[in-house]
Amino acid sequence: MKSIISRIFGDRSKKSTQEGAVAQRGEPVSYSGLIIRAAPERTGDQWRLAGVIIKQDGDRALERTYLRADTFSTREEAETFAIRKGKQIIDEQGARLFADGELSGRA
Repeated sequence: MKSIISRIFGDRSKKSTQEGAVAQRGEPVSYSGLIIRAAPERTGDQWRLAGVIIKQDGDRALERTYLRADTFSTREEAETFAIRKGKQIIDEQGARLFADGELSGRA
């Protein structure tokens, strides 16, 4: 029965799973002793600029995520600009970025 309904209306569960899924992280890029990983988020037919900055602190990794309103037509473009934005955040915030010592947070 489900397959008949899926054929008529389309499989909406796939679409909602893809849009709601955790963004896949790109390759790590080392910058100023930190790691930047692009993590663009799919929004309809566009990719939203997003990423994470990681600081290794002994046996734990501190992470700061960032999400911007900028959108791009390809994942590759979004990744390129996410790395650029990550470098800008590091340059602007420096040591303050991880001053609170929390494991995760927003940049």
